[in-house]
Amino acid sequence: MARVTNSPASRKRRKKVLKYAKGYFGSKSKLYRYAKEAVQHAWQYAYDHRRKKKSDFRALWIVRVNAACRNAGISYSRFMEGLKAANIALDRKVLADLAVRDEAGFNVLVKQAQDALKTKAASAKKA
Repeated sequence: MARVTNSPASRKRRKKVLKYAKGYFGSKSKLYRYAKEAVQHAWQYAYDHRRKKKSDFRALWIVRVNAACRNAGISYSRFMEGLKAANIALDRKVLADLAVRDEAGFNVLVKQAQDALKTKAASAKKA
């Protein structure tokens, strides 16, 4: 009896892996053994970085809002505290967009945050 190798399926699987490894350097794109490992690592990195992208963007938004706050004469943490005290619920993504695209609108928010901080401090002194 002939040896059964399931050749069509094996060839298809190997070709698929080599297709995914197209563009990789050297033997990683030519040899199945190394291509399989490279593709698995690539997929793992892609999975991890899809999650890391969220924190990267959050950090970028914070940097942008902080820069705009410093230009307006307030620190980022005081600004965020003031927004919370003023019951302004805007996320960092929207704040960063405002800071970049609409400086006047952002300065209005800074003013509201500063006013809320003053009233918060005044009420804390009374108590």
